[in-house]
Amino acid sequence: MSGSDPRTAHLTQRDSEPAFAEPWHAQAFAMASLLVASGVISGAHWSETLGAKLREAQLAGSDDTETYYRAVLSALESLLDQARAISGNELIQRRDAWERAYLRTPHGRPVVLNGDL
Repeated sequence: MSGSDPRTAHLTQRDSEPAFAEPWHAQAFAMASLLVASGVISGAHWSETLGAKLREAQLAGSDDTETYYRAVLSALESLLDQARAISGNELIQRRDAWERAYLRTPHGRPVVLNGDL
């Protein structure tokens, strides 16, 4: 991603490095933004839940970039469950389906679910 491309400039830091280390980091934030914008969750509830997940991680002795994004993911899962947008069981089924699809996909190819859900 180049900071000189106006379509992706918002995804780079000031030093032109990518703002997200992994694609799923950006995807998690995109999902949170979409859920707040669509009213599924409130911005305040998102902020409170993410803050709580980050405090839990820090108390457990972990405080790095990967920990931060895992807290983002955990907060999303928690809020979606609370909003009854997806049940914990359905989330596990979807995660397992994606894992099966990922494991059977050759390196370099896109992951396809093929009706696993």
